[in-house]
Amino acid sequence: MSGSADFLIIGGGIAGTGAAARLSSAGSVIVLEAEDALGRHATGRSAAIYIRNYGNETLRTLNAASEPVLRHPEGICEESLLTPRGEMLIAEETELDAFNAYLKGADGMEVLTPDQAVELFPLLRRETILAAAIERAAQDIDVDRLLQGFARLARRNGARFVTNAQAQTISRTGGVWRVETPAGTFEAPVIVNAAGAWADVIAERAGVAKVGLVPMRRSAAILPPPEGVDVTGWPLVASASESWYAKPDAGKLMVSPADEDPVEPHDAWPDDMVLAEGLHRFEQAVTMPVTRVERSWAGLRSFVRDRTPVVGFAPDAEGFFWLAGQGGYGVQTAPALSRLTADLCLGLSSELPAHVVSALDPARLL
Repeated sequence: MSGSADFLIIGGGIAGTGAAARLSSAGSVIVLEAEDALGRHATGRSAAIYIRNYGNETLRTLNAASEPVLRHPEGICEESLLTPRGEMLIAEETELDAFNAYLKGADGMEVLTPDQAVELFPLLRRETILAAAIERAAQDIDVDRLLQGFARLARRNGARFVTNAQAQTISRTGGVWRVETPAGTFEAPVIVNAAGAWADVIAERAGVAKVGLVPMRRSAAILPPPEGVDVTGWPLVASASESWYAKPDAGKLMVSPADEDPVEPHDAWPDDMVLAEGLHRFEQAVTMPVTRVERSWAGLRSFVRDRTPVVGFAPDAEGFFWLAGQGGYGVQTAPALSRLTADLCLGLSSELPAHVVSALDPARLL
């Protein structure tokens, strides 16, 4: 198999698939995915929640820009991708500085008493809570419907998705990028590097300066709730220092140690000790003992030094576009970043503020 297009997208996660959906309305697109299906890595292992106040100022702007699409996904899905959840932050005495820093500049956060916090998440230990607040507008995201909706839209526009197509050799001749994969050779004048944790690897293979991307492992486990306890309507709850968080998931509790351990890009799995330590921190904050883990997994969240995504053309390589470094914000920012990717690749003006577009520019890192 081989092919040529206006745009080659390397990576079939939420970033690359979203970019394909938007670019394919204006040009031909081929998406190269190394795995046997879309969304195998970070996308398929997401905590799947929209939190408007999550991340730095730039990310909060991207979150806000994405919400209308998630709520009314015209062309992607027939119904909203969001369902009510809420995100509650709690703080012990040593976490008050982190708690106050999170609330600074936050939009729509409601301060709670410790009693109100326990009322919302009844397993919490009342005596350990010194401060609490909730973003009631936080929503669960149906990640699979978003990913598949983007893919359907792209295919309707004529985009091709090629799986088992790891980009092994990348070169540029005569204004055209050439990518050799086990599935064939593909060409385009523009490459979109949406390879997630492997984005710097792709840059190196293309002879493009790397941006200093650091993949970080994030683990999670599914725990059964106490017998007879219905957790369905409870909010996500997180410690202010991000030492753990817990979220209802299909009648059980998904608990994460909120780990960020730097690792090489790979098909991640949880470190037993890191997971155990995180579950212990959760256990200290609640009244339920952790007696059984039903299953566990890990994913990679990839950051550059300022923890802001990298979106824009590489300053040192014509036609090489970065769409990487989304950290733990990739799903909830995908609508905004896929639109920005299309605008920049097509030479259009973005609806995002100029200072946000500048803050995402890969030139800042070189």
